[in-house]
Amino acid sequence: MSLPALDKYIQAFLQTLLMVGTSAVIALSVGLALAIVLTITASGSLYPHPRFNRGLSIVVNVFRAVPFIILLVALLPVTRFIVGTTLGTWAAVVPLSISLIPFYARIAQVSLREVDPGLIEAARAMGCRRHHIVRHVLIPEALPGLVGGMTVSLIAMINASAMAGAVGAGGLGDLAIRYGYERYETRVMFEVIVILIALVTLIQFAGEGLARRFDHRG
Repeated sequence: MSLPALDKYIQAFLQTLLMVGTSAVIALSVGLALAIVLTITASGSLYPHPRFNRGLSIVVNVFRAVPFIILLVALLPVTRFIVGTTLGTWAAVVPLSISLIPFYARIAQVSLREVDPGLIEAARAMGCRRHHIVRHVLIPEALPGLVGGMTVSLIAMINASAMAGAVGAGGLGDLAIRYGYERYETRVMFEVIVILIALVTLIQFAGEGLARRFDHRG
């Protein structure tokens, strides 16, 4: 059995970046929006709406509790409807995004909750409108934690994208399965692991650097 050529590694790497990048834009945007809504609709917050908050929280918990591999299979009809196929890189974007939205929503919600209530009350006392408080106080103060949560979510997406490769989604996971596992080429498995470790390390360092840059409390 011949080992995959360099262009196979490059293609798989680019497919992984496409999956993770596209899913990240969707999941982090929607997840942040959900986190803001969950935070400001809680009792005693800017837009208190306890019943709506509890209902939305239950929905987030339900999707967060489903393992990715089960969600991947369960969403096949949805994936086929949106993308037109259940195979390939773009097909993996749907379950990846839906899986990571509640994951990041909860991480972001924790960061938003940790914002000093005194800052919010001071802004309200100065006559700031509630949506201005969200935009100019709540989000900027929580930004280091939000960036840190994005880093964790991106790494989780890389892990999930490798798992999606086992069902024909392409990327590094698919390369490791087809050449490393099915053809018993240990070298390929090792090389894919090294690439994934390097990618995760790069994202971790970049995320930590951004979080420190946005943290003005130090």
